[in-house]
Amino acid sequence: MKHLFSLVLVALLLLSLTGCGIIGGAGQDISSVGHVVTKSANVVKSTL
Repeated sequence: MKHLFSLVLVALLLLSLTGCGIIGGAGQDISSVGHVVTKSANVVKSTL
């Protein structure tokens, strides 16, 4: 029983670490999109 609990705990730890990497990557992607939108808005603003 202890062995099964330890195995499940390690599996959950590994999944949570993988999830952090995915979420961090998504955060960087969203940030990049925000920068592009900001730059585009500044270009439009300067042409008006």
